Amino acid sequence: MAAKNGQLYQLSLTGVLGGLMGIFITRFFGSASRLDPDIILNQVKHQFRQESPIEGAWIEKQAVPFQKYAVKTRVYYGGITRYEDDQLVQYQFIADAATGSVLDIHRL
Repeated sequence: MAAKNGQLYQLSLTGVLGGLMGIFITRFFGSASRLDPDIILNQVKHQFRQESPIEGAWIEKQAVPFQKYAVKTRVYYGGITRYEDDQLVQYQFIADAATGSVLDIHRL
């Protein structure tokens, strides 16, 4: 009977420790699943620079919830300013916080 209680104790302890490790791993890797917004901004700036020089750029540092139809994700909003035909033109973009993919971009 004592051996059975010891095994039960070990199983309970293993279950609790496994659960705690699961919570820790989820929180640790869950927060690390977003790209640094500066990395995303540099990628977007690089793509714009292939066409013409840019004057300025910005990106919000806080990811926000975004939904388009049934797809839900977290995104960063940002913008690029550059000259086109001797006029300053602004663009705003939305980038997926997890992948860095530009989901939408439009001229203001």
